[in-house]
Amino acid sequence: MSVFDLSSRTVLVTGATSGIGYETARQLAERGATVLVHGRTAEDAQAATDKLIAAAGIDGSQLCAFAADFTRLEEVEAMARRVVAVHPHLDVLVNNAAMAAPERHTVTADGNEIAFQVNFLAHYLLTCLLEPALTSSSSPGGRVVNVSSSLHRTASIQWSDPQRARRYSRLAAYAQSQLALTVFAADPRVAAVSVHPGVCETDLLSLYAVSGVSAAEGAAHVVRLCDPATEIVNGAYYDRDQRVEPAQAATEDRTIKRLTKLADQLVGHGA
Repeated sequence: MSVFDLSSRTVLVTGATSGIGYETARQLAERGATVLVHGRTAEDAQAATDKLIAAAGIDGSQLCAFAADFTRLEEVEAMARRVVAVHPHLDVLVNNAAMAAPERHTVTADGNEIAFQVNFLAHYLLTCLLEPALTSSSSPGGRVVNVSSSLHRTASIQWSDPQRARRYSRLAAYAQSQLALTVFAADPRVAAVSVHPGVCETDLLSLYAVSGVSAAEGAAHVVRLCDPATEIVNGAYYDRDQRVEPAQAATEDRTIKRLTKLADQLVGHGA
């Protein structure tokens, strides 16, 4: 894969303290980008930036740590305000943070099933709040890269019970969150794509129950989509470096509008 220069780009990577997120942050910084490193806590985010400086030799001036616990939407809002205050012009948002749904049905303080909130709703809210920075006159080519999963193909969004309170399965809950994230890429407000980076050796591997490639290999597919030289079509879905058709629901206009309405209700944002 050719190395491209991203020295004029500012990129926020969620879930950048480990796995694909950390490797994405490292590869972006190595190409000269200014990287906003998100972690669940300020300590986690700072530890990741320290590691990037010490272990990867990244210039500290390229890195900025941000913290928000995605199980608390008020923290997502607070982080978005801080990002816009420091970086009113943002070129790329990488929505990468993800968790495996727990064995038992778990609800956040905001009242949402935890995987649906961490993997989708928090990213939906963050993207909406960062839209002005991504679409400012100085960053007309701003884009969003959603790190999704091929498991979205097995999913359905339970419109009558999105919190899965009646019938819970951790795999179905995780898959629903990934389908929602993939559908969200087709939202017309900000240019966005989704990418399945391959099955990687990360904390989510247990969901696939197979061996995986390195997180660095998976991250390379994410980083490629952050490069402005890589032309994107809004709503496109990539399996590693190949553009393929996502699940049918991910391209249905009705589904996109229905999900936007549901998400706005659940995060208390919008109309």
